[in-house]
Amino acid sequence: MAERRAFAQKISRTVAAEVRKQISGQYSGSPQLLKNLNIVGNISHHTTVPLTEAVDPVDLEDYLITHALAVDSGPLRDLIEFPPDDIEVVYSPRDCRTLVSAVPEESEMDPHVRDCIRSYTEDWAIVIRKYHKLGTGFNPNTLDKQKERQKGLPKQVFESDEAPDGSSYQDEQDDLKRRSMSIDDTPRGSWACSIFDLKNSLPDALLPNLLDRTPNEEIDRQNDDQRKSNRHKELFALHPSPDEEEPIERLSVPDVPKEHFGQRLLVKCLSLKFEIEIEPIFASLALYDVKEKKKISENFYFDLNSEQMKGLLRPHVPPAAITTLARSAIFSITYPSQDVFLVIKLEKVLQQGDIGECAEPYMIFKEADATKNKEKLEKLKSQADQFCQRLGKYRMPFAWTAIHLMNIVSSAGSLERDSTEVEISTGERKGSWSERRNSSIVGRRSLERTTSGDDACNLTSFRPATLTVTNFFKQEGDRLSDEDLYKFLADMRRPSSVLRRLRPITAQLKIDISPAPENPHYCLTPELLQVKLYPDSRVRPTREILEFPARDVYVPNTTYRNLLYIYPQSLNFANRQGSARNITVKVQFMYGEDPSNAMPVIFGKSSCSEFSKEAYTAVVYHNRSPDFHEEIKVKLPATLTDHHHLLFTFYHVSCQQKQNTPLETPVGYTWIPMLQNGRLKTGQFCLPVSLEKPPQAYSVLSPEVPLPGMKWVDNHKGVFNVEVVAVSSIHTQDPYLDKFFALVNALDEHMFPVRIGDMRIMENNLENELKSSISALNSSQLEPVVRFLHLLLDKLILLVVRPPVIAGQIVNLGQASFEAMASITNRLHKNLEGNDQHGRNSLLASYIYYVFRLPNTHPNSPSPGPGGLGGSVHYATMARSAVRPASLNLNRSRSLSNSNPDISGTPTSPDDEVRSIIGSKGLDRSNSWVNTGGPKAAPWGSNPSPSAESTQAMDRSCNRMSSHTETSSFLQTLTGRLPTKKLFHEELALQWVVCSGSVRESALQQAWFFFELMVKSMVHHLYFNDKLDAPRKSRFPERFMDDIAALVSTIASDIFSRFQKDTEMVERLNTSLAFFLNDLLSIMDRGFVFSLIKTCYKQVSSKLYSLPNPSVLVSLRLDFLRIICSHEHYVTLNLPCSLLTPPASPSPSVSSATSQSSGFSTNVQDQKIANMFELSVPFRQQHYLAGLVLTELAVILDPDAEGLFGLHRKVINMVHNLLSSHDSDPRYSDPQIKARVAMLYLPLIGIIMETVPQLYDFTETHNQRGRPICIAPDDYESESGSMISQTVAMAIAGTSVPQLTRPGSFLLTSTSGRQHTTFSAESSRSLLICLLWVLKNADETVLQKWFTDLSVLQLNRLLDLLYLCVSCFEYKGKKVFERMNSLTFKKSKDMRAKLEEAILGSIGARQEMVRRSRGQLERSPSGSAFGSQENLRWRKDMTHWRQNTEKLDKSRAEIEHEALIDGNLATEANLIILDTLEIVVQTVSVTESKESILGGVLKVLLHSMACNQSAVYLQHCFATQRALVSKFPELLFEEETEQCADLCLRLLRHCSSSISTIRSHASASLYLLMRQNFEIGNNFARVKMQVTMSLSSLVGTSQNFNEEFLRRSLKTILTYAEEDLELRETTFPDQVQDLVFNLHMILSDTVKMKEHQEDPEMLIDLMYRIAKGYQTSPDLRLTWLQNMAGKHSERSNHAEAAQCLVHSAALVAEYLSMLEDRKYLPVGCVTFQNISSNVLEESAVSDDVVSPDEEGICSGKYFTESGLVGLLEQAAASFSMAGMYEAVNEVYKVLIPIHEANRDAKKLSTIHGKLQEAFSKIVHQDGKRMFGTYFRVGFYGTKFGDLDEQEFVYKEPAITKLAEISHRLEVNACMESSWEAFMVISNTLLI
Repeated sequence: MAERRAFAQKISRTVAAEVRKQISGQYSGSPQLLKNLNIVGNISHHTTVPLTEAVDPVDLEDYLITHALAVDSGPLRDLIEFPPDDIEVVYSPRDCRTLVSAVPEESEMDPHVRDCIRSYTEDWAIVIRKYHKLGTGFNPNTLDKQKERQKGLPKQVFESDEAPDGSSYQDEQDDLKRRSMSIDDTPRGSWACSIFDLKNSLPDALLPNLLDRTPNEEIDRQNDDQRKSNRHKELFALHPSPDEEEPIERLSVPDVPKEHFGQRLLVKCLSLKFEIEIEPIFASLALYDVKEKKKISENFYFDLNSEQMKGLLRPHVPPAAITTLARSAIFSITYPSQDVFLVIKLEKVLQQGDIGECAEPYMIFKEADATKNKEKLEKLKSQADQFCQRLGKYRMPFAWTAIHLMNIVSSAGSLERDSTEVEISTGERKGSWSERRNSSIVGRRSLERTTSGDDACNLTSFRPATLTVTNFFKQEGDRLSDEDLYKFLADMRRPSSVLRRLRPITAQLKIDISPAPENPHYCLTPELLQVKLYPDSRVRPTREILEFPARDVYVPNTTYRNLLYIYPQSLNFANRQGSARNITVKVQFMYGEDPSNAMPVIFGKSSCSEFSKEAYTAVVYHNRSPDFHEEIKVKLPATLTDHHHLLFTFYHVSCQQKQNTPLETPVGYTWIPMLQNGRLKTGQFCLPVSLEKPPQAYSVLSPEVPLPGMKWVDNHKGVFNVEVVAVSSIHTQDPYLDKFFALVNALDEHMFPVRIGDMRIMENNLENELKSSISALNSSQLEPVVRFLHLLLDKLILLVVRPPVIAGQIVNLGQASFEAMASITNRLHKNLEGNDQHGRNSLLASYIYYVFRLPNTHPNSPSPGPGGLGGSVHYATMARSAVRPASLNLNRSRSLSNSNPDISGTPTSPDDEVRSIIGSKGLDRSNSWVNTGGPKAAPWGSNPSPSAESTQAMDRSCNRMSSHTETSSFLQTLTGRLPTKKLFHEELALQWVVCSGSVRESALQQAWFFFELMVKSMVHHLYFNDKLDAPRKSRFPERFMDDIAALVSTIASDIFSRFQKDTEMVERLNTSLAFFLNDLLSIMDRGFVFSLIKTCYKQVSSKLYSLPNPSVLVSLRLDFLRIICSHEHYVTLNLPCSLLTPPASPSPSVSSATSQSSGFSTNVQDQKIANMFELSVPFRQQHYLAGLVLTELAVILDPDAEGLFGLHRKVINMVHNLLSSHDSDPRYSDPQIKARVAMLYLPLIGIIMETVPQLYDFTETHNQRGRPICIAPDDYESESGSMISQTVAMAIAGTSVPQLTRPGSFLLTSTSGRQHTTFSAESSRSLLICLLWVLKNADETVLQKWFTDLSVLQLNRLLDLLYLCVSCFEYKGKKVFERMNSLTFKKSKDMRAKLEEAILGSIGARQEMVRRSRGQLERSPSGSAFGSQENLRWRKDMTHWRQNTEKLDKSRAEIEHEALIDGNLATEANLIILDTLEIVVQTVSVTESKESILGGVLKVLLHSMACNQSAVYLQHCFATQRALVSKFPELLFEEETEQCADLCLRLLRHCSSSISTIRSHASASLYLLMRQNFEIGNNFARVKMQVTMSLSSLVGTSQNFNEEFLRRSLKTILTYAEEDLELRETTFPDQVQDLVFNLHMILSDTVKMKEHQEDPEMLIDLMYRIAKGYQTSPDLRLTWLQNMAGKHSERSNHAEAAQCLVHSAALVAEYLSMLEDRKYLPVGCVTFQNISSNVLEESAVSDDVVSPDEEGICSGKYFTESGLVGLLEQAAASFSMAGMYEAVNEVYKVLIPIHEANRDAKKLSTIHGKLQEAFSKIVHQDGKRMFGTYFRVGFYGTKFGDLDEQEFVYKEPAITKLAEISHRLEVNACMESSWEAFMVISNTLLI
């Protein structure tokens, strides 16, 4: 195929991928099974549905009834059905901050107030899904939770972590030295010494009963029991969850609605002291924001006067209430900024003289001069006393100061002491405002902090500060307004402040400022209610000060608050006749016009009564146009009438005491009526002032109205400026809201006409007004809408549920209310912060969760009627019946439409009416509605024909969209009895289905809100009608289900038609729909909900394959599915206890099927087991959700699925997340239940088997890390052979790996020719852990039956997968954790893969960037967040050094813990693999065929032995290996001879382990191996040879090899041989003894090699001696010759390496000539004598030479023609590197005939090319070649042991000086500890 076909074309036709899928339907997904196609027809009884399409779900409710299982009790019972207490409706009392609830004192309240109070006090109505927390959405595998689950893990012992035990190890070392000396003292190869030494060794503990002849079944059973004991139950507790952003299914519980507080600041006023104390001073505090020019808190009044001073005022002040004695206050600041000031104002008692005169004494007298000025002070005191007596109830302004709050907070924040003392003065000396810190303070916290902007304005964590304010500014009578204050404050921040030039009043005010504690004691609210906790009412309280936020705060009201603040601002009496100079304003709140009607609702200030009837403003002396700075706080009555008003009386106060002059003279009156047209009157007023008392009935009129005969100041002009501000949770202060509530309440009370503003609304006009007021809600301000959000939504819902009767006619407001709700929710979403990751506004989510309830469903009164949500008898309800009533000709009856109330008149028939509506509203969407018609209708999801379906849908809608007032219901309405009401969820669904245009768009934008409302309404309906226990099919009427189906269908089509245009909105809509269906699964007919899911799937698959880039759509579908599967009863929904049967015919249960011991007897049963492991139609129907999940996995991981590569990680995470959740779920901890849960995921095994070629190859990293790979000579072959290995070739072909190759070659991904895209390491690891979880928990008998059905090819693929698992979960070792940051360790391998995912995946870089900038990354289709920290490249702030510094923070304990977890995971993973291998072996035993796969089993076992394993695992592994060899001895000794060699090497390696238990098991296994080999043919030549070769190889190559431990194991083997009674009479014990002694001798030589490790000449000499000792064992000699060649090559001694290789080739040739008589092969070693005469040593002429055809001799891979060729080619290469080109020619002389005989022209061409090169070099380098310098070295002295008096010739590199070699020998000698005193005598004679 020249080019790849397009995705669309490929899927739409049945091409290779589909064929594979369909066959995988029978054979777990192996494409190699095309030859078995003919079986498919025989056993399949289902029509295959491609994986790309959803199947029809099973009708779950029917299924449960018809397939009632015989499980009456026991753990499985809970898996069958949801628990009975699954859903609860709870009425939870709301938390009240105060000791008594804030409610009005009046008993009579108007309806609006009553509704508000109910809204603020009723219990929360919460729907609780009791088990919700167990779903994946609430059950994340968090780090803390993981740690909790990891408690009590045993420490696994790994050899790599173990340093041998100190003391015993030291003894062993000494012992070793002693022995090595004894060896040194005896001639080389002394048997006597070796035997003596070995016999004196101590064996390890013998395994009990090892030599008993136990039946294999019994051994298997014992092994199984031991393996299964003490296992870790939860696999995922050991595996970290994959890195993903906030999971899509996470849905947090909304916050409880509560009163809003900003950042809270506690201010304590400690003392106020002036230079002179002559009179009481009154203080107040408030916060001001200069930038916003706004006072941002109410006043806090405090009194720090001494008792003596207070006593001066006794005649005027009533006894003080404790609430007015507060000296500490809590301020709340929502918007802290650099512009906030704390302003302190002081007042004093009014006296004669202006402010300057009165302040003068405070400025001139100093406390120090008190004695000097005693007389003057006495005079001042007596004056003050007089004024207090006479004018005690009046005040005058005195002084003020301000504190820049943020300066204090930031300076306090930067100090190290617990509290800070800051002194504030005008700083005359420094020229700037200073905050002098206490001199004892040293050091600053070195935290970076920005001191500008709002970042620094954090009031929650600064250190408490004590301020001393030393300077006050005197008030200026003409500059008292707030405007003046803002100018002063702004000026204060400038360095050259005007204020600084003023003369200050010196005083000392001490204040503590600190962050407010969480729950302070003895606290009063702004309404003076006691806040919990308030242990003692007599304690001085702390006041909470009400905030007036600088900007709007959007928080719904939750408490009753009804306060009024009056701010008299200025008065202009300049044009008033008569004397009026010292003016005060008396303010009263009146409920009538009589003077006695003043209400005691004005809050007292400090040291006075709690409430009073009047308040006076401060007097500015001799000022006819004073400014005021007063704040008068009033507690508003809950219900206001037209007679409530504010009365202002203006007085002239006479300061001088004159005869016949009254103290106060009234000089004017004005007032403000509190209500105007029913609305609270607030705002700025400029009022005219009357000179006379107002006339009767004045209070209902405004003073602006010119009353006849009244005299006004300045011709009725406005002369008094006053501001009235309300802080109320009763009065909306928004005209649109007021109108809406007023109309709804008028309906409620049935009071007409209604007055709204200037309008009188009559009943006949009410309907239009109501509709217009609902639509006008859009125009209202957002802040009041939010404040009254709960009540507003309640009222709109009430109008939907109970349409009002107006003028005897039912008015349907459903549509209007629905539109209003859609618009409100959208406004909130767009304008407010606080949306969660799914775009749910937190205020709306809280409303639904806590507040919303069905009207009239109060727990105490479930029957409809007044009570509950503003219930009233004036609502009618529309009875919705399935049968449409005939039109009734009532005199006032008109046919009204639910959806369009504007249509009036009586249409010819309701159907016509509805069709006209649908036509006008463009309801052509209905053709996609799902048909769930009458009993004969097609099943869900089928589509008979679009046109028929749409008409059915329209007809059904018609039946309900028009409703008629029946006589009976009309009469009932008139008599006040309520018929049944509408159900909100039904009405909501209907309105949503029929809406169109912008309303529909708004509803879609906030679909989650309407979905959640609907669900809660449904639950409440079921709860109040006791239907929560009813059968699900009868819970909701069919018409409602039709609406839901239509709604879901149209929304699904919206998602899939708009996903490219409006990504963000579609993502929200998609998740909303998924959460809705998730909720419905808890309450509706679940089969119906499944059909809805299918509808959504159908919508996708219809669009999917026509798209060029389908991944975005599939990503949405994954999110959708993941949310649905996060349901807490996901497992139950999948019918885990059901049997996979074709729906038509039930078949025997799984238990009866699995109880049979042999293979299945019938085809049907075979098919049933196959169905359990495939994504067959029955599986997908009955395990519906699991089927969808696994189908997604199969489709996305399919290598042919183009464009879906970027979703691998996402889909794997979904499966991982589900399994992890099941694993930790306490409901499924019972193994029997877990097996049922695992059954839902059996097809996962097949799916992952399919992906083997794509998985990340974890084995690569192992080989790089230098793990011993089988046998060392392999290295040479791999270097020289350039052919692609068979494994790789098969992998490229996409087929399974045959078991013909050696274990070392499992390198599927090591070739560039591989066609599939490799998964990242992280994704592969997640997939494999999922596989292991299924294998661990699945029923073993079921697995075994399935394995029986699998072909050899598939079983081999499974074994490949297990092989990969071994490498994947290998223990890294503690050192690795210490050496590298585990984070970078895990991620570095993945970095490239992630980059590839981005490049090859679905999203373009630009789109990714756009998404990232929008913060939408967590929902990107590829599921890989580029901003996450592994992608250092894109994150400037995350660099490598940052990560390393993070690593340093890891404590030792953390590293230990990581190693502990990793060790346990490795052990558990490998034990699961072992369990599975056992099942495979049993399968072979049962079927007595497929022995060919045993080699694969052995390969996995050997690979696991080669990895870093724990002692626990290795014990079980050796037990399994022994059992395997016992069952199939011929496997190792006849078929898998290579594996035998491998096994010997592994066993020997573990025989030298430092851990005794591992040695015990390894030596037991080795002994049994010899014994079994002997029993087959009375000798064990094969094992003997392999063990000897393995030991040679091991000691020749292994660095960390410990001979003492191996010696112990050899002794153990000897002990077994001595104790083996059965074979005592045979030659076996002697043969074992011979072998062990021979091994021991090799070991002894090895000890010497170890000693001379640093002396290469000695080392090579020893190796030469050992090789010479194997003259009679060609295989071993060859091994040692090759070891020598390797060592020479390492040191660049190429000539010597070449000679070793020539000797090897000669040895091979000698034995080949005995085996095969081929003319072109060399005759033997004679052929090689031209190269070196020494070669004749290799001739096999002595008597003890073994014939090569004897069992186990010359069986290595080099004793073949190709082996010989390989050795010769390497020899030629080494000679060439050594510059010995003549020898190259001689070697090729031997090679050329072989290649000529094989006609291998390519090789011959290469050889001749190399010969030409060699001869050219001879010519060019004639006389220039240097081969080396030779020295004779002799050793003299007994300390040298057997080297004494020996002389050697040393070869050194060319041009080596004598000094150099003598220095090197000297260094070597120094390192040899036994040569204590030595001397180097050098002689310059060269030889």
